[in-house]
Amino acid sequence: MTTAPEARTRRQDTDPALYINRELSWLDFNARVLALARDPGVPLLERCKFLAIFTSNLDEFFMVRVATVQDALEAGRLPSTPDKLPREQVLHRIQDRVAEMTAEQSRIWREELQPELAEAGIRVSDYASLGADHRRAVDERFDREVYPALTPLAVGPGLPFPYISGLSLNLGLRVRDPVNGETRFARVKVPPRLPRLIPVEDRLVFIEDVIQAQVARLFPGMEVVETARFRVTRDADFSISDESDDLIGAVEAQLRRRRFGHVVRLEVEECAADRFVEDLMTALEVGDRETYRVQAPLDFTMLWSLATMDRRDLRDPPWEPRTRPRLRPDDGELIDLFAVIRDGDVLVHHPYDDFHTSVERFVEQAVEDPNVLAIKQTVYRTSGDSPIVPALMRAAEQGKQTVCLVEVQARFDEERNIQWARALERAGVHVVYGLSGLKTHAKVALVVRREGDRVRRYVHIGTGNYNPSTARLYTDLGLFTCREDLAEDVADLFNHLTGFARAPSYRKALVAPDHIRDGIIAEIDRVIAAHTAESPSRVVMKMNSIIDGPVIQAIYRASEAGVPVDLIVRGIAGLRPGVPGVSDNVRVISIVGRFLEHARIFAFTAGGETAYWIGSADMMARNLDNRVELVAPVEDRAARAEIQEVIDIQLADTALAWELGADGDWTRVEPEPGEAPLNSQEALMERAARAARLG
Repeated sequence: MTTAPEARTRRQDTDPALYINRELSWLDFNARVLALARDPGVPLLERCKFLAIFTSNLDEFFMVRVATVQDALEAGRLPSTPDKLPREQVLHRIQDRVAEMTAEQSRIWREELQPELAEAGIRVSDYASLGADHRRAVDERFDREVYPALTPLAVGPGLPFPYISGLSLNLGLRVRDPVNGETRFARVKVPPRLPRLIPVEDRLVFIEDVIQAQVARLFPGMEVVETARFRVTRDADFSISDESDDLIGAVEAQLRRRRFGHVVRLEVEECAADRFVEDLMTALEVGDRETYRVQAPLDFTMLWSLATMDRRDLRDPPWEPRTRPRLRPDDGELIDLFAVIRDGDVLVHHPYDDFHTSVERFVEQAVEDPNVLAIKQTVYRTSGDSPIVPALMRAAEQGKQTVCLVEVQARFDEERNIQWARALERAGVHVVYGLSGLKTHAKVALVVRREGDRVRRYVHIGTGNYNPSTARLYTDLGLFTCREDLAEDVADLFNHLTGFARAPSYRKALVAPDHIRDGIIAEIDRVIAAHTAESPSRVVMKMNSIIDGPVIQAIYRASEAGVPVDLIVRGIAGLRPGVPGVSDNVRVISIVGRFLEHARIFAFTAGGETAYWIGSADMMARNLDNRVELVAPVEDRAARAEIQEVIDIQLADTALAWELGADGDWTRVEPEPGEAPLNSQEALMERAARAARLG
């Protein structure tokens, strides 16, 4: 029996079974990261890196997402995502999945990475396995560098349970007085500023092993009868009231409170006695659902120190970004980037294209150029070594009108952004903090230049932050243009953010929170209306996450109409492809590799023509409703061809890609028998190198 389209539409709007829970989908993404740590085809130190990334990802997941779910459950709020999974079930499934994944993480370290590192001459040893000579050397180093930094904290009359800082590694102990038999709990914090792996001759030794072996020295005359390592994760999510008159002051106050957020996860060494764990749970006010038994070592972020070792034979071949031919001068002089942009739009793709000779050069030339009247830029996240913010300071000192919109609520970068904001203000930059209740996530820069008897605007619109460090690790697109309509849109956006007016009507760009969702859905509907057998339509969307119900429903409508939909989603994917009658024509892949896929691309083919868009927004309610985002059309013919080539390469990936099934499971995409695997990131590196040579 054929179901009427109206009935299918009602089902896709209301049936939770057609959607995947946001938190559980994110855990699937982190499982794909963990798979890289397990992959023998990945260089050994890169596998260590992915094990560290898995841990840091999971830490942030608990600090933000799990904390949010716990708060919503406690407040009695109903599920807000289309899957409608009760929050109690979400938390139970998180616990089961995380326990399974962390057990696999420990196995990978114990059975694969640690033995293979030893074969490569990098011996990471437990204190107990050291010989006498090594122990003597370790003990001497402990006396010099570690022992003076340790502070024992006992619990007893007048001595309350100590504050346990988030993500710190701790040694919990039971200490007994042999004279009167009194037993107390004590805690020793592993000093966070000391290296986790202590180099001793040809070995690396865990610092917590050494502390545990010597901990009795901190309690002279007492007996240490029990020890176990533990770690807590605290709620780090917070929001600022829309009515706050002093935004920076409010953020700073919340940063201080963040240190004391409630405990959302307790990790305890697997071998700890049940009574010991119960006492910890009581003291930290957590239940079984928040408690995880973990095989030592705890906290694999310490593997970053291995991942950065100078062993090129155990790491990915180094990659140096190339300067695009149009941005490379023939005579060795600095190129006039504005003249290049006047000749035609420039698309850059980092880290394949050099951030320094494109984005940084754009800002620096604007600062140096006496004809530049104004520079305006958004800053969401940047690095401590970024030359862009100091360049804006120099521009202000030269008398140029300089505006910087700094997002001081960028999670975990708040303190750095506040420091930048104050430094910019001291230099005379007009610093703005955006609209009340909205984070500014758009990645835009505007340069206003006097040229003869007119003024011309130049803009950069990107998918990533103005951060030279992440530009070497994240894949992002950037568009340089001086097209008047698009440049005027960017100028109107800045005026809206710095002034006092209702949101303008934009000519070309889609801007959240007012236009992006409706604009993307309108494009999908346009594709559906134009789709015929003779002139087939197509939708391709590349992003970090898609969980927004209305956008997913539009994708389902496209699939029902016979339109092929290809989604390249790095992280959260809240829809189910391949469901008969609903998403038969939807394919979802995820690419996880040495670079973090971060670009957002939207391509809509209708009537034989493809409209391409890039920007900062993911298809999530937080981006579409609670942030200032900008998505812009790409109209230059050469730039459009480049974007299509990137899409084609990524959709053909058979080395890094995973495909989502209707059952919610992800499976590795494999090459056809006899075919070599296609690694899209390597292909794009080769493409950039070839273009640089030919240019």
